[in-house]
Amino acid sequence: MAEVESVHFPEFKARLPSMAGKTVVITGTTSGTGRIAARVAAELGAKVLLLNRRSSRSEASAAALRGEVPSAEIHEVACDLMSFASVEAAAKRVAELCPEGVHVLCNNAGVMAMPDAATGDGFDVQMQTNHLAHFLLTRELMPLLERAAESAGEARVVNHSSGARMWPKRKLHPEYLEKRGGQLGGDGNALLNAMFLGPRWLRYNQTKLANAAFTAALHQRLRAKGSKVKALVAHPGLANTNLQAKSVEEGGMGKTFTRWFMKMSQSMEDGAMGILSCMFLPDASSGQFYGPGRAGARGPAVPFGLESFYDNEPTRDMLWQKSEDAIGKRFEV
Repeated sequence: MAEVESVHFPEFKARLPSMAGKTVVITGTTSGTGRIAARVAAELGAKVLLLNRRSSRSEASAAALRGEVPSAEIHEVACDLMSFASVEAAAKRVAELCPEGVHVLCNNAGVMAMPDAATGDGFDVQMQTNHLAHFLLTRELMPLLERAAESAGEARVVNHSSGARMWPKRKLHPEYLEKRGGQLGGDGNALLNAMFLGPRWLRYNQTKLANAAFTAALHQRLRAKGSKVKALVAHPGLANTNLQAKSVEEGGMGKTFTRWFMKMSQSMEDGAMGILSCMFLPDASSGQFYGPGRAGARGPAVPFGLESFYDNEPTRDMLWQKSEDAIGKRFEV
């Protein structure tokens, strides 16, 4: 992808507070908005934990980050979101590294328009990577979030959704959260994929709906318990990240159309303002959604409320029950 100049990010970043003495955990930091979030967290003085599948790419990215912010405390934690066992092991490692607790958990990592295939746990690769593994990670780290919230006055869980939550469906269907990987519509044809249509994109849509519905359900449960942990969600607009390139590589997007489409994108830094707002802005409240408008492609990240098509009791309860069933554990807030 061609480089896109950041328009709003420099002014936005100047408004962010110090995070000295705070601990930030981020999934998916090798590129894109997660890479920007990790760098900013380090520059603000936080202890930063990078949760990625081990690879030469993740090691190179972490090394580059240490070079950019040599004063930062940065830890690499192996975490393959396509494996629940790996997520549980990663959570244990985070607990070892963070006796002080976790002040911000940013569930950023995601894949898009991938083939209709199952993870080793039996779930759709997009749903497990984008939502179910993050549901499990949040469950496992909740005691650390509560510990940090008690000492610091608050902690935050930040989920990363997308404009795709609104299309092609605004209803979350339970079968996409079930052990049906490889049995959810197939891969579609090249023409449908090139136009962001077909079963690959419906599966992606369901994961981004799940990210938003998880935020709504977690927010409702945290408030009911009087917790000081906040639940927030963001979307990046149309950000110029590696996500699109990976989808082209996997056959989910047409190369020529994508090249034209991405001419309307904003930079990775501008795209990261949504999650960074949720992570660090002092006035960000639980239950808020940050992005360039509800469905905007570019522009400053602004807050708006959770939307009724997923923030309703039947959807929240179904999402929670199906996610618990998937990970095989109760998640009591």
